[in-house]
Amino acid sequence: MHERNDIDYDRRSDVTSGSGVSPWLVAALLVAVAALLLGYFRPNIRTALHDPGAKPRPVVARGDLADDEQATIELFRTARRSVVHITSLAVERDRMTLNLAAIPRGTGTGFIWSDEGHIVTNYHVIANSAGAKVRLADGATYNARYVGGEAEKDIAVLKIDAPASDLPPILVGESADLAVGQKVFAIGNPFGLDHTLTTGVISGLGREIPVQDSVSGATIRNVIQTDAAINPGNSGGPLLDSAGRLIGMNSAIYSTSGSYAGVGFAIPVDDINRIVPQIMRTGRAERAGLGIQLASDDTYAQFAGSWGLPETGALIVEVVPDSAAEEAGLRPTRETRSGIEWGDVIVAIDGRRIEKARTVFDILSDRSAGDEITITVVRDGEPVELKARLRLLPMFEG
Repeated sequence: MHERNDIDYDRRSDVTSGSGVSPWLVAALLVAVAALLLGYFRPNIRTALHDPGAKPRPVVARGDLADDEQATIELFRTARRSVVHITSLAVERDRMTLNLAAIPRGTGTGFIWSDEGHIVTNYHVIANSAGAKVRLADGATYNARYVGGEAEKDIAVLKIDAPASDLPPILVGESADLAVGQKVFAIGNPFGLDHTLTTGVISGLGREIPVQDSVSGATIRNVIQTDAAINPGNSGGPLLDSAGRLIGMNSAIYSTSGSYAGVGFAIPVDDINRIVPQIMRTGRAERAGLGIQLASDDTYAQFAGSWGLPETGALIVEVVPDSAAEEAGLRPTRETRSGIEWGDVIVAIDGRRIEKARTVFDILSDRSAGDEITITVVRDGEPVELKARLRLLPMFEG
């Protein structure tokens, strides 16, 4: 009886599965039918979409380029030969052979200053490098020698040995007569892309930017602000006016990401034209100054009130003998039997207010030996005006 029930159960299961339609079988049949239909109609669809008579469309004649386009093309064609690609080098030891080898460290841009092979670029492009290579517009590459530089103006000069015929010097303009809104052109090697041209306008003048990697807090004054795209690799490249003349050297960007954000800065050509010949002559910039030592800004800010001195200014601590400052009658701080006799506090130079010592040296860095300046000091609580003629300094004041 038990065995019989088992047999009946099995038979019922067979009958049930045989009398129904399997979902898997239905799905398989639908897929097969769809495949047959698709195979039938697809060639017809393709044939309907094809056009055996398709031909290239006729080209519309361009006509003459606009005057400003032609001017830009000619400007770039002429100026590009004066722009170079710079690769700074680092020395590393090969782990296998232990031999020293020069490897690329970074890239930047420069421009030809003279047909004797002088190349101008940013100081930070080649700072702390073991050497540099310069590639001209025609692709020829030369080893560069470091002539000299001025870190606090971010200007450096290199020299290559190349035929004079391959070294067309860039045209030099001036930055004193620039105007906001004036069209400008930047040529450089952003991200290693050789001889890239970007255009824009002068967005601002008289800007002040910090010197890259400066430990003294030095700034570069009278900087040109532009919206011409400046990206990594553009540093050291020329900023040109519509006549193709150098008016600045692209130096920095303002960006939170490190890439172009619409605000770029260029060192004014008047600074370049003054400092580069000095570097070519002696390897360094000539520094004109007074021959003074000033109290640090932190010390002055901390004690000026208790010393009875002006709230802001630059306190003269020392005057170098036989200097421009001594000749002008500036007084240093002295220690006497009755106590400390405070020196003059510089509060203005040529009408520009002095709030800290750094400002004094920034102003003097833009001047040359022989320039006359008017210094306003506070002496014993009273303002005094003095005239001083700057002299060449053997080393930078600080």
